[in-house]
Amino acid sequence: MRFARDTLAQRVLFASGAAAENLVAEIKELGASRVMVIAGDAERELARRVAAHLPVAHWHHEVAMHVPVEVAERARNQAATHQVDALVCVGGGSTTGLAKAVALTTGLPIVAVPTTYAGSEATNVWGLTEEARKTTGTDPRVLPRTIVYDATLMLTLPVGLSVASGLNALAHCVDSMWAPRADPIDQALAGEGIRALRIGLPLVAAEPDGLHGREHALYGAYLSAVAFASAGSGLHHKICHVLGGMFDLPHAQTHAVVLPHVLAFNAPNAPDAERRIATAFDADSATGGLTRLRAQLNAPRALRDYGMPESGIARAAEAVLAAVPPGNPSRVTLDNITGLLRAAWEGAEPR
Repeated sequence: MRFARDTLAQRVLFASGAAAENLVAEIKELGASRVMVIAGDAERELARRVAAHLPVAHWHHEVAMHVPVEVAERARNQAATHQVDALVCVGGGSTTGLAKAVALTTGLPIVAVPTTYAGSEATNVWGLTEEARKTTGTDPRVLPRTIVYDATLMLTLPVGLSVASGLNALAHCVDSMWAPRADPIDQALAGEGIRALRIGLPLVAAEPDGLHGREHALYGAYLSAVAFASAGSGLHHKICHVLGGMFDLPHAQTHAVVLPHVLAFNAPNAPDAERRIATAFDADSATGGLTRLRAQLNAPRALRDYGMPESGIARAAEAVLAAVPPGNPSRVTLDNITGLLRAAWEGAEPR
């Protein structure tokens, strides 16, 4: 066994019902006195509640999927205009992504309060979209200083979006088994993440108001993001970044649709990872475990349901082929990646 690993420095506070209290303590610890709170319209009231006792200099509510460059520039300008000294983001991956875009050029510290299972809050990965092309990178400036996890904030997240977001987290785990920098620690974290999500997501679907399932899913989402931040983007994430930027598809649902196809594609040529995933699913095979979970959750099935045109398959396949990460378990060709995308577009069974 031989590997090199960087561990990201970040404080995590996990306590149901304590978001407002923990947020005040963390902003005080930072010594911030002019905070910019970033939250989309859907989280506006929630943000006002959890950040009510902060020294807020500006409330920023313009949030968009995939962080368009022009949206990021307007947020950066607002941060400068109001002379803010810290960022608080309350929301899902798009909201966290916008805070990261501001931090990328300003160096402002972020305190993240997630309301989905996206996991962006636990990574140093940023993403910006311009002219239908999504660019991603890593930078220590965008890693939130603190994450304030509170499962009660998830209780109003609709079941459908909870399922898609949770499967997005599961995709982080699967990619972390064979991504370019994957190591045994990433694989251990990813395996536990799969186990937690396998337990939590069916409970969320069956009892959306129950805290037990929400806490399991949130715990699993955090582990998945920590593994992904270390292991890097595997084939699954390269595909989804292309699709999201090219067609402006919803992030979580795209990941939920694509995941079983990538797992079926890579698993036969990654037997050790396949066994780990199967064990975490408590199933005979990795693909069987995921199939069973998706059936329990009535998971998203087809990219065409979310706005991807059939005419875009060939263009997307060429872009994915150019972005295939090194060391992917299965050899990627234009023909087989086109077939994978077509199956995902149709909602066909993974091959």
